[in-house]
Formats: sequence, structure tokens, C-alpha cells
Amino acid sequence: MSRICDLTGKAAMKGHHVSHSNVKTLRKFYPNLQLKKFYIPEEDRWITLRVSTSAIKTINKIGITEAINRFIKKGSI
Repeated sequence: MSRICDLTGKAAMKGHHVSHSNVKTLRKFYPNLQLKKFYIPEEDRWITLRVSTSAIKTINKIGITEAINRFIKKGSI
């Protein structure tokens, strides 16, 4: 399973480990993804999404339905 947020599309970024001697080796920075169930009252059902913690905060603020609509409008989904 890929490490991509279902709503925002956040994925891993590349960067460097930098040692004390300033040797750089590639590494990955993964997003903080959580498996979370959300209840959609309009459809009277639960959905399970793998979302980033920033997306969870957005959902808590504006609601799951509005969040999904915004992300679809923005083109993330």
C-alpha cells in the first residue's frame, strides 16, 4: 500500500541524511498518515480513509462532507 493521503494527496518527500562529516545520503520524509473511520450522515454510512493528520484537523473543523467537496474541487481527489 502506498503512503499517500486519500484526501490531500500528500506523499513522501526526498531529502538527505547529513552526517557530522557532512556526507549526504538520500532518505525519505513520510507524511503522518492515520487510518480513520468517518461517518457520512448524508449517506448514512461509515467510510475508512488513510488521511494525514493535517487533513484530520481540516475535517474536524469543517466536516467530512465539506472537506471531501473542497478536495474534489481543488483536484486532490
